[in-house]
Amino acid sequence: MLILPIIIILGAIAISWGLGMLRRYLSHILKQKLAGTDLESSTRGLDLFLAIILSIARISVCFASILYIADLFPDSRAISQQIRDVLSASFTSPVLTLGRSSYSIINLSVLVALVFGLILLVKAIIGIFKERVLSLAGINRGVQEAIAVIVQYILIFIGTLVLLQIWGLDLSSLTILASALSIGLGIGLQNIAKNFGSGLILVFERPIQVGDFIEVGDLNGNVERIGARSTEIRTLDRVSIIVPNSRFLDSEVINWSHGNPISRLHLPFGVAYGSDPKQVRTVLLEAACSHPKVLASPSPSLLFKGFGDSSIDFELLVWTAEPDKQFLLKSDLYFLMYEVLNQHQIEIPFPQRDLHLRSGKVEISTQLETALIEFMKSSQN
Repeated sequence: MLILPIIIILGAIAISWGLGMLRRYLSHILKQKLAGTDLESSTRGLDLFLAIILSIARISVCFASILYIADLFPDSRAISQQIRDVLSASFTSPVLTLGRSSYSIINLSVLVALVFGLILLVKAIIGIFKERVLSLAGINRGVQEAIAVIVQYILIFIGTLVLLQIWGLDLSSLTILASALSIGLGIGLQNIAKNFGSGLILVFERPIQVGDFIEVGDLNGNVERIGARSTEIRTLDRVSIIVPNSRFLDSEVINWSHGNPISRLHLPFGVAYGSDPKQVRTVLLEAACSHPKVLASPSPSLLFKGFGDSSIDFELLVWTAEPDKQFLLKSDLYFLMYEVLNQHQIEIPFPQRDLHLRSGKVEISTQLETALIEFMKSSQN
């Protein structure tokens, strides 16, 4: 009697271990197959789906083994039957009633699995659509992402309606549920609804697009993804920052790539009094034109800003077609300006202040004078 339970336990452990190895193997295969493609972003969802399915399978195997072993002994057979009856009643009894139809936990689980599978299928279709159709159409990356997001939402919406009809749900019974959800969105989910609406505005109006170099608040970076609730920005430090969509509509956003990526950079500096402004203009414009990242048209220019406290103030204006590299370009130009000014013995001043000392007579009170005289006498004694 003890040999069979031991064999069953060892078999359950082996099956559980095998399912775990199968999950890791399938996850590794998926990552290898989808690496470097537009479907790479869906590997996380597929991996989660596999983990859930195989975890349920492992739990089911262990639980079935326990019940089977319990049936082998007369004392535990009745308890095992009661547990099966309770579980069967729990999973098959109606827990949700919509209209004339009632649904059990099993029915709801099947619906959730179907919707989750639908989302994964739509993501895979959208990845293929972007890679095989949109990328070959010759349109820019931002328009591709906008079209992909719109098509994805439409497919998920239509697919969900079809699944609900196949599942046997009368959509007219969802009117009360939709009303309750709208009230919940209006009261408890204001931020989510606001961000979702902002995401739709960003997709259709396209003030920012995927691939744009933007500046919002203290953040600078390239737009990597525009989602339903948030937008992913990849900073120049290669750090991904998730920004709520509503922030792009509530505050000012600088889009360096909007329409035309060509933009002008300002580099203020000063030279010492006594320097020849014409010489400064000549040497610095030549230096700016020699940099390969500075556009020749529009050409660089130099502005005479005025007379400062310690320097003659200028501002060098250059144009670039790569706004995401503007900080590196400014650094290169400042290095070049410093080298050129030193070569032509043009001094870069530092703040100077004149200190004037005036001699005068310090008046003190009679009491203080008497006290000082007495102190001097006592110190001499």
